[in-house]
Amino acid sequence: MAHVAIIGTGYVGSVSGACLADFGNHVMCVDNNAGKIEALKQGKIPLFEPGLDVVVKRNVRAGRLSFTTDLGAAVKANPIVFIAVGTPPAEDGSADLRYVEEAARAIARFIERYTVIVDKSTVPVGTGRLVTRWVSDELEKRGVRETIPFDVVSNPEFLREGSAVYDFTHPDRVVIGVESEKARDIMKEVYRALYLNETPFIETNLESAELIKYASNAFLAVKIAFINEVANLCEKTNANIEDVAKAIGRDRRIGSKFLHPGPGYGGSCFPKDTRALARTGRDYGEPLSIIETTIQSNEAQKARMIDKIAAGMNGSLAGKTIAILGLAFKPNTDDMREAASLTICEGLAQRGAASLRVWDPAAMNEAAWRLAPIKDRLVFAADEYNAIAGADALVLLTEWNQIRALDLDKVKTLLKGDAFFDLRDIYKRREVEAAGLRYFGVGK
Repeated sequence: MAHVAIIGTGYVGSVSGACLADFGNHVMCVDNNAGKIEALKQGKIPLFEPGLDVVVKRNVRAGRLSFTTDLGAAVKANPIVFIAVGTPPAEDGSADLRYVEEAARAIARFIERYTVIVDKSTVPVGTGRLVTRWVSDELEKRGVRETIPFDVVSNPEFLREGSAVYDFTHPDRVVIGVESEKARDIMKEVYRALYLNETPFIETNLESAELIKYASNAFLAVKIAFINEVANLCEKTNANIEDVAKAIGRDRRIGSKFLHPGPGYGGSCFPKDTRALARTGRDYGEPLSIIETTIQSNEAQKARMIDKIAAGMNGSLAGKTIAILGLAFKPNTDDMREAASLTICEGLAQRGAASLRVWDPAAMNEAAWRLAPIKDRLVFAADEYNAIAGADALVLLTEWNQIRALDLDKVKTLLKGDAFFDLRDIYKRREVEAAGLRYFGVGK
């Protein structure tokens, strides 16, 4: 049983803290946002993640999980400290490390014994060395650099929004960038529950662990951009992307995951991480042309969806009412960061759409401020059918279960028009057309 402090109670920190406590560790989660900490103490989770509330409540009741704003007390009480703060993108695409530096220096101001400092945040190559330097600088100021030892470990997360609890407790692998036997043994104790279950552990140096995270996300983004471009070619050649993707995915060297065409990837990871990796490549004089092209391709795909909708409406959106179902970048989350819906909704408004009737089961509050620039065009619907009522066209952007199971006859009755834009390829053309609607998919 390990004693752990986690700095940051955002997405990564809250999931990591709750799940590490579920492994039997004693975990203290720290945040300088007093309101967030008070909510967590009351069992209120300040983010949408299925199952997380259950894990938090279970471990709070068991006395293994606690929340505090007192960073100093947490660091002094726990010899293992995770940094799980945000690394938002800077204007040049690089990761902004200001919060990581603040956390590292704060840790150094309070440690009184050997401490393992774990980078859980997604950070570019070389950050572990910077953390070592920042901690050393602060210990030097205190005059205790030689008497308080520490190790820095890189332990990237591989959590999918919407299934993060499962991903943390059933990982494909655990990556540990570590360069001392003592820190390695401590990390294995932290993850003892997984180690006993024979989960693969990848032990490497700091730089390799940092690069593994970025390279993993970038490769998945490449697969998405690739299948979207193939889908676009299918539309011009009378091929069907569903058949093409299925056959490609049956090749064991390729696999079927992330070969589903759509309006482009979004979210908190892929856009940010591909740009940060591309920036790292340029900084080191090794441009990553595949990643650079993937970024461009993804933005072009979002714009292409606006053209598709306009073309399906006889070339003009002026004065039209468009129903938009799904705003989050994927189902089972309320995250709209860089979601295709943002580009598409704003693009439709710019093309003259008079009204956008939008609905999402989780992201309505998020949409209210993220789509504020076009608020005069927005109508927030009560449910999926309320959004459809009276619209000239229907656009499906997120594959929520509710959106997968629409009553197509009811959709036809409620729509004023007959255009059905399935930008996630959820439905079969024949079933939509059988309901009297005009079907527009991706790659068909």
